[in-house]
Amino acid sequence: MPFIYVAASKGLADWGASVGLTKHIYKLGVAEESAEAAIGQLNLEGHAGQRDWKLLKKQAVEDLTEAAAVERLARKERLVDPTLYPGIKGAGGIFKVKPTNAENHFIVQQSLGTGELKPPKIRPPEIAAYLIHNAKP
Repeated sequence: MPFIYVAASKGLADWGASVGLTKHIYKLGVAEESAEAAIGQLNLEGHAGQRDWKLLKKQAVEDLTEAAAVERLARKERLVDPTLYPGIKGAGGIFKVKPTNAENHFIVQQSLGTGELKPPKIRPPEIAAYLIHNAKP
């Protein structure tokens, strides 16, 4: 069963902030075996020129390819074009995320449910959950 995962790299976040993108840059991927093995592979190959990838969130999915997940998420968030930024060395599946979009997503979810409305604290795991929610069919 494949897993959809979101990973982050401190080095990539620092690079994004220095070139004027943002520090909120995340990698979305789909792994056939396990997300942990996929993160290990990203670190081994130096994906996007970084070797400090960390798994933020994963979820089991049925019948989903990485290309389909990236395409679905690209409708909501900005996909970083590897041809425009040579610093990511041609790596795909990297997204620039606006934290306000994730915050709005959680506020809408809270308002549709029952309970008290309170502004969520948006941290990388919450952004990862938002990305996975929007990438799944």
